[in-house]
Amino acid sequence: MLTGSTILVADDEPDIRELFQDLLEPSGAQVRLANSGAEALEVLEANSIDLAILDVRMPDPDGLTLLKQLREQGNDLPVIIVTAQESSTITIEAMQHGAYDYIAKPFDPETMLTMVERALEYRRRTQQAHTVDTKRQSKDKDPRDVLIGRSGPMQEVYKLIGRVANSDVTVLITGESGTGKERVAQAIHQTSNRRDKPFVTVNCAALPETLLESELFGHEKGAFTGAMAQRKGRFEQAAKGTIFLDEVGEMSPATQKKLLRVLQERSFERVGGNVTIKSTARVIAATNRDLQQDVVDGHFREDLYYRLNVINIHMPPLRERKDDIPLLVEYFLSRQPKRSDGSPPRLTHETLEWLHTYEWPGNVRQLENAIERAIVLAQGQLIEPEQLLMPGDEIQHEDQDYLLLSALAGLLKRGEGLDTMLHRVRSQLVSLALQQKEGDRTAAAQMLGISEKELD
Repeated sequence: MLTGSTILVADDEPDIRELFQDLLEPSGAQVRLANSGAEALEVLEANSIDLAILDVRMPDPDGLTLLKQLREQGNDLPVIIVTAQESSTITIEAMQHGAYDYIAKPFDPETMLTMVERALEYRRRTQQAHTVDTKRQSKDKDPRDVLIGRSGPMQEVYKLIGRVANSDVTVLITGESGTGKERVAQAIHQTSNRRDKPFVTVNCAALPETLLESELFGHEKGAFTGAMAQRKGRFEQAAKGTIFLDEVGEMSPATQKKLLRVLQERSFERVGGNVTIKSTARVIAATNRDLQQDVVDGHFREDLYYRLNVINIHMPPLRERKDDIPLLVEYFLSRQPKRSDGSPPRLTHETLEWLHTYEWPGNVRQLENAIERAIVLAQGQLIEPEQLLMPGDEIQHEDQDYLLLSALAGLLKRGEGLDTMLHRVRSQLVSLALQQKEGDRTAAAQMLGISEKELD
């Protein structure tokens, strides 16, 4: 399984170097030995190395320092750190610097051999993986380009934005949560002749009725308990710019009535005041509710609905614009802090396929959160499908099956037989059961329906 690979083993103990040589060479690997960090650097410069196994305590430099130097040089070579001490500090530091894995002495040879095989497979897959080019995100990018996507549904959205941007008509943006309705509002504002004026956002679902009215229209001193001074509302703050009313369907009937007056008469009074103030702000609203049905049910004013819905722009859910997923992923990766070696994360072929298979019930917001999580969990630079799933995701059975099949497909590609695959799956299940039962062997065995002896 190691045939054709070249592995560097750097350790200042001759017995350990000999142990690795006896373990790895019979499996087909070429082993290059070093007794210090300095000698390891010479080996790396003179040879094409597929994997480095570095001892933490070796001299000049030690394993962690050498690992850090490799990453700073942009070298993404998989590295296994070996130490005689089991220390959370060393483990955390090793993983922070981009180690593939970590093992403490004395180690089980079979466990070490399995780790080496996985690291080499990781190396092969990394070299073949699709790289998301974050450099394409130019610093000179047009600030109005706040929407990502080239699919047919998004092209329709762009056309509508272009048509309505320079008019003053009210726009109602509809769509499921997480589809990017606020970004549409920003795009309308930034492509309009109001782009140099304020863009003010109000989340109508985040405030109770009394506070929402004050937030929108302001209040006079003494208008209610706690009103210690006059305050301008968001409509005044928006001035000749744009006010974006997010989740407008959550407004109370009383606030709906006052908003209707602003849209009809372009004027309002502050809470507790009697001075009429002219409104010059453009109104853009958004909702994830079916306002037409809310009108039928008596939860939303029909006259206000038609005032808001002069132009409707519907944001499609991500499941209807899956062609945009690679672009969205590229954008989200570009916004993440760079790794120590400055290189972008990479997506495996299975990950790219799964991105298009999953239905993304949380839409673009869920995808963004999943990418952020995957970057944290990914070993090195390689992002696997299971690292994209968020706690609480609504994973359908077919998605779970796909993840399992993807993992098994990877083993098949490596030429592993059925017995070996079953052994690996069994080992992983035993490990998971022990983790879930916090090392309680009896409880883990009961969970798996086997005896404690069979855990070994």
